[in-house]
Amino acid sequence: MRRGQVIAAFAGVALAAVAAGFYAYEWSVRHSPIPFARAGNPKPVPSLEMQDANGQRRKLDDFRGKVVLLNIWATWCAPCREEMPALDRLQAELGGPAFQVVALSVDQQGADIAQRFFREIGVKSLDFYIDPSARAAFRLDAPGLPVSLLLDRQGREVGRKLGAAQWDSREVVDELRRRITRPE
Repeated sequence: MRRGQVIAAFAGVALAAVAAGFYAYEWSVRHSPIPFARAGNPKPVPSLEMQDANGQRRKLDDFRGKVVLLNIWATWCAPCREEMPALDRLQAELGGPAFQVVALSVDQQGADIAQRFFREIGVKSLDFYIDPSARAAFRLDAPGLPVSLLLDRQGREVGRKLGAAQWDSREVVDELRRRITRPE
């Protein structure tokens, strides 16, 4: 074989391996019972600051010890608005000392607009959190909204979902329940 043929054969094999790996990754995300691209290893999450419904400063670190579904959203984001009722139902079903949905608004118009939206759609189980600076989306490398991160009890990212999801589907609830009861 000539050198050019060897290089071409090697490039073909490499391209095929990359394509197979991408296909396997996409298949695992599509066929996963939970709509997350899973992190290979738990990944540190930057410290985030937010305000609660009373205007008190909170940190993401305040939720350590729980499995957390951190959802970054805004009232101007149509998919965010669509998935919020499912997040509220998920919190109602699984929320407690071992799990919490942290729906973090990045509305720069302030808390009033986001709280009004919560009232309009009848949110009953979600606590209110806002980052009016919208830094959270940038610090988490969120290319769009909504973005949801699944955090383990140590506050590390173990899964990520860009876009809306049906968070209260039986498959998602069952998978989250397994993660909540899994010892770490």
